Amino acid sequence: MWNRIRTLFKARNKEFYRDKSALGWNFLFPFLIILGFNFMFSQDGQNLYKVGVLPPIHGESAVIEKEYQLFLQSKYIEFVEFDSELEALDKLNHHRIDFLVKPGSSKYWVSSSSPKGYIVERLLKAGGENSQSGFIRQSVEGREIPYVEWLFPGILGMNMMFSSLFGVGYVVVRYRKNGVLKRLSVTPVKPYEFLTAQVISRMFLLLATTAIVYTGCALLYNFECRGSYVDLIIIFAVGGFSMVALGLLIAARSSSEEFAGGILNLIAWPMMFLSEVWFSLEGAEPWVQQLSKVFPLTHLIDGARKIMNDGTSLFEIRYQVISLIIMSGIFLVAGSYFFKWQKD
Repeated sequence: MWNRIRTLFKARNKEFYRDKSALGWNFLFPFLIILGFNFMFSQDGQNLYKVGVLPPIHGESAVIEKEYQLFLQSKYIEFVEFDSELEALDKLNHHRIDFLVKPGSSKYWVSSSSPKGYIVERLLKAGGENSQSGFIRQSVEGREIPYVEWLFPGILGMNMMFSSLFGVGYVVVRYRKNGVLKRLSVTPVKPYEFLTAQVISRMFLLLATTAIVYTGCALLYNFECRGSYVDLIIIFAVGGFSMVALGLLIAARSSSEEFAGGILNLIAWPMMFLSEVWFSLEGAEPWVQQLSKVFPLTHLIDGARKIMNDGTSLFEIRYQVISLIIMSGIFLVAGSYFFKWQKD
């Protein structure tokens, strides 16, 4: 059995290595994204902002009240209410909100590394009489996380998602359409042996390419992992395995590359937008935030960010790890059950 799995594993890896365009894109794409966002977010050209609002303290000066009311009338700003100042400052440090204000107390907080926060601060001060704001800036305590560092785990997770779904699901569908699976069905190879070889091959490639991309970006942009590298490898491995299993489930029966591609895109794009790859869902409708938790990419990125940005231990992100393990089991069992060698 293991000889057959090893043979399939080597064959799939050689197929991947010989596809120079796919191999190059797996390495190049994350670098291009990081480079683009590093340039973009060093500029001031953002047009959507999230402002946290703490419970107001009444009885302050009329100047402050007037300035705040003018600020509330600003366009392109989403105001998110918080009950706890500690929670709100944590969201600010992690770029889930761009600005924090406490109406009536003449206090606001802004991260010096946030281009969005800088613009919002200017908008707030523009409401003051004679351009002299009554608000007083407060320093943000604790370590500020640059936006690109917050973005980096999301880019790695997104790259793993596309590589898993299309690198496994699309390939298996192509095998079925081209008759490769039909030929394998008359060999001693069992379905679970074929699927095991596909999973092991893709996991090997996923972790190898992610490690190379991580190392390259860390050298270029001085990224650092504040948690354990072992914990980081584990969360990436568990998350990658979950998405590979999802790719196998999608490819279990389909023999149409067009149909499979449509299904893969139907799953991949909502997953990418709802998993906080590019932006925070803070302030979104509660049902949207709950919906995002059904995607493995959400738990992968959340766990990776906590390890890389905050130095969180694996035990502290056990909810994310357990969720990914459960999803992996469901996808793998369902994929194995529905798998067919030949097209209908």
